Amino acid sequence: MNRALPDVQLRVPTDEDAFAWHRIFADPEVMEFHGGRAAELSVYEELTARQRRHDAEYGFCLWTMVDSEGDVLGFTGAQPWPHAWGPTGQIEIGWRLGRAHWGKGYVTAAARTTLERVRAAGVDHVVAMVNARNERSIAVTRRLGMELAERFTLPASDQEGHRYRLAL
Repeated sequence: MNRALPDVQLRVPTDEDAFAWHRIFADPEVMEFHGGRAAELSVYEELTARQRRHDAEYGFCLWTMVDSEGDVLGFTGAQPWPHAWGPTGQIEIGWRLGRAHWGKGYVTAAARTTLERVRAAGVDHVVAMVNARNERSIAVTRRLGMELAERFTLPASDQEGHRYRLAL
């Protein structure tokens, strides 16, 4: 049975969102597949600034996810692949959510909105790069209709990664 997805709003990240992301992502469970611990605040300050530039340049970015009461939940959105390895030149869809909000449909709802916005910006396909052990994120890729396109070794951890792809 399909349940109704929650109301979630996406906004361009603010300077204040860097602090919220730093706090939310300090949870080791949230960061299990992202290095195991939160980055320094300065990393999130640079990330939110970069996302504002992406939004201005491309019309999309990693947006801050906000619930109906205005609380920051994490981020969901898309950006050009930011690393020298992997799908260089492609647009990656991604998400990271505070632990208290897992399993409620926020990422799926926000990712569907992201796909609509990215398609409207003229992007013809997106990729998602996921640690092969990250069952929750793999489930999101399935709900979005993405297909496994490649298996690879993650450079930072030597673990298996998956590249999923979705034609828009």
